[in-house]
Amino acid sequence: MEELEPTQMTTWQPSSAPVPEGEIIIERGSTAKDVGPKLNRSATDIIRFLFLQGEIVSAVQSLSDDMIELYADEVGADVHLVDPGEQKEAELLAKFFDEDVDEDVVAAIARSPVVTVMGHVDHGKTLLLDRIRQSNVVAGEAGGITQHIGAYQVSWHSRSITFLDTPGHEAFTAMRARGAKVTDVIILVVAADDGVMPQTVEAINHAKAAAVPIIVAINKIDRADANRDRVLQQLSEHGLVPEKWGGDTIVAEISALQGTGIDELLEQVLLVAEIGELVARPTGRAVGTVLEANLEVGRGPVATVIVQDGLLCVGDPVVAGPAYGRVKALINDQGVPVKSAGPSTPVQILGFSEPPFAGDEMRVARDLAHARSLAEARAQRSRLVGQQPVASSSGARLEDLFEQIQRGESATLNIVLKADVQGSLEACTESLRKLEREDVKLVIVHRGVGGVTENDVQLAKASSATIIGFNVRPDRRSRELAESEGVQIRTYEIIYKLIEEIEAAMLGLLTPLYEEVVTGEAEVREVFRVPRIGAIAGCLVLNGAITRGSKVRFLRDGAIIWKGTVTSLRRFKDDAREVAAGYECGVGLSDYQDLKPGDVIETYDEREIPRTA
Repeated sequence: MEELEPTQMTTWQPSSAPVPEGEIIIERGSTAKDVGPKLNRSATDIIRFLFLQGEIVSAVQSLSDDMIELYADEVGADVHLVDPGEQKEAELLAKFFDEDVDEDVVAAIARSPVVTVMGHVDHGKTLLLDRIRQSNVVAGEAGGITQHIGAYQVSWHSRSITFLDTPGHEAFTAMRARGAKVTDVIILVVAADDGVMPQTVEAINHAKAAAVPIIVAINKIDRADANRDRVLQQLSEHGLVPEKWGGDTIVAEISALQGTGIDELLEQVLLVAEIGELVARPTGRAVGTVLEANLEVGRGPVATVIVQDGLLCVGDPVVAGPAYGRVKALINDQGVPVKSAGPSTPVQILGFSEPPFAGDEMRVARDLAHARSLAEARAQRSRLVGQQPVASSSGARLEDLFEQIQRGESATLNIVLKADVQGSLEACTESLRKLEREDVKLVIVHRGVGGVTENDVQLAKASSATIIGFNVRPDRRSRELAESEGVQIRTYEIIYKLIEEIEAAMLGLLTPLYEEVVTGEAEVREVFRVPRIGAIAGCLVLNGAITRGSKVRFLRDGAIIWKGTVTSLRRFKDDAREVAAGYECGVGLSDYQDLKPGDVIETYDEREIPRTA
């Protein structure tokens, strides 16, 4: 009975030394020897405490996040965990940028909304901005297509609105993937004569993933073949139910060419902005986001920045990512030099040491030395991690879902689904939706017809999604981008295999992965007919080695015409287990007789890929 009784909880008395006040920055993977001094404790204190909790560690063993947080909670410390190499950067941020309470005691005031215009190509996005700004932007663009990110501020009824015109959704998503939250409202432009197109669907999915309010602008209502009801029906199918149909999506009918409905659209934008209660500090050190940056001849690094808080002035020391400098000049959206820029104002900054990245946070430092220190710390961290993305910003993997389920946690699998035709897309969608369970949610972030593109990879990265391709393949650039960004792409040719693997992952029964490895290649030089045996291929091994019993593909002019196994292998009159490159041999195939000189025999093997957490 005594053995079956529960043991009493072991109590541990922490050291009486005071714990440092404020937030303590600790790198993930730190050892007890590293963590102890930061909490005014010894490594022995941490080891003893963890031992009493059932964890046996040494002084130089890396601690998990849970171990560090558990000990910090025990001693009453406020810790902030950062990635390896980020500690110095975080300390500099806390020291130079988080002590503005006494310096900037300024009441926040209402600021202008920042609007991003999105939609399918040639649906009139830039023409709409052109009409709003009363300037001719379209005429200056190559082929009438936006080639860069533009930021423009307009005044309407004594109130200003900032517009962003993006060349594609990948820029919007790339910035969001870097943690930049710039847009307050999205205007989705849909042509009344064309309806919802693939890029329109992408724009809707990107906007929903970013949780940004959408205002639909049905353009080209002056066209003879305009069909507004059809557009509204298509939008409803994608979750944008208009207000007049009982939904909550604001829809404005406009004609960018004739200027019809523009006032009503801007009025709706200001109404949505008023509901959102957008405020910012009008003075103090500025904070903003880099929209784009490049290196211009004669001007040096030029960054387009939108100020989100505070006041940016000429002469201010600034830092954005690994770039720093002093503001030499500010150019507004009209190309006119200005002395300062307030919240929601887009400007070009001249004076950076190098072009920053889109999505980088721009801050005004106390002085140039502080800006340089922070920029150098960031550059050093980038070199240490080799520019690899952190795990939290990469796409999701089925293995991650598997691990979550095994731990008994509820999980969500985000999917970007691509298929070869619309029928296959619908079939895959319906089949996947049936797999959803109470403890495992399945969210299709985006679905479309066609190959896997770089835009799909960017969306998957920003949404922590897995890309599923049915009868489609990613191109080389998409594969390279997915590999660098940590996004998983899985392709299938048989729908039941797709369903089986997703279902297995959702049940926590993920089967091993296998990769195909080509082991040998031989060219048929002569064909011999042997009674009761059949055709024997006289071959020269070109690469690798041909092994008896291995799987084989029979190629003719690069096309696969048969698959099977090598049943017999001979060197002259002797049986051989393996024949290496450069040697001749006789190959007998399992059940294929149509051999011709010049054909290629390719042997391969399937090897298991180890699962990685």
